Amino acid sequence: MSDDAVSPKEVRHVAELARVGLDDDEVDQFTRQFADILEYFETLDEVPEVDREADLTNVMRPDEVHGSLEREAALENASETEDGYFKGPNVS
Repeated sequence: MSDDAVSPKEVRHVAELARVGLDDDEVDQFTRQFADILEYFETLDEVPEVDREADLTNVMRPDEVHGSLEREAALENASETEDGYFKGPNVS
């Protein structure tokens, strides 16, 4: 694979999307690493396909209805509850 498969401009763009600050040395390093990764994918394209009928069997079992816990029992060990529900930390 040629070295221009991934450009430093593309690496900077991806870093910006990911909100990751990269200096020039890191951009060069990631440019080489991305090119290597793409080369590995090209190698996978060279793997021959295998014509084989797969022996498929259904491994799923039918659903079974079971009783559930009463609300009070389920909330018994909760560190915090509110209005009969689990209460977790606020996510901002």
